Amino acid sequence: MKAKVSTTKPLLVLLYGFPGSGKTHFANNIARQLQCAHVHDDRIRHELFENPRYDDEENDVVAQLMNYMTEEFLAAGLNIVYDADASRAKTRKHIANVAKKHGVRTLVVWFQMDAESAYARLGKRDRRTADDKYARPYTEEAFRHYISRMQQPKNEDYVVVSGKHVFPSQSAAFFKKLVESGLIEQKISDSKVPKPGLVNLIPRSEGRVDLGRRNISIN
Repeated sequence: MKAKVSTTKPLLVLLYGFPGSGKTHFANNIARQLQCAHVHDDRIRHELFENPRYDDEENDVVAQLMNYMTEEFLAAGLNIVYDADASRAKTRKHIANVAKKHGVRTLVVWFQMDAESAYARLGKRDRRTADDKYARPYTEEAFRHYISRMQQPKNEDYVVVSGKHVFPSQSAAFFKKLVESGLIEQKISDSKVPKPGLVNLIPRSEGRVDLGRRNISIN
């Protein structure tokens, strides 16, 4: 097994993007490359509840355990991939403030993808795979409600990746950002990460998600 990449200081990675944009796939793979803990809310939910309901009471229980585990890992100075709902600015700010208290840097990975493609992926999930084993089911109504409440990163440290790109391309952009931030050394990045020639991606707009062009048809 190849040695994992070590950061110069502890790092907390938050994931932002539509359901179906590939956040858990990225988290599973990046956790194998970095020395970090993968804290996954859907997995915790399935460990606690045999038949998850996804209601407010259940969400509170999962959130409390997520926060406890994250705080413990942060206090221990470990890198963390926080694989949970970070769609709201208030949520990200709270987690980032907890990380800052422990001297841990926070980086948001923003998965840019159109809503139609993301929703189409949800219908192709395969629970026999590691990425989809604990995935939450979404109706069209639930999906639309979720993305209508999303708040794009603003005045936060983030890197944009394409949800349609394969993981090597995404990780190239991710590790480039870590190098630029002084979190890993260039020579380490060069030896661990492929170079697919990823074009820099620019966020489309600031503020809330634009739903004007998002027409999802369900057969």
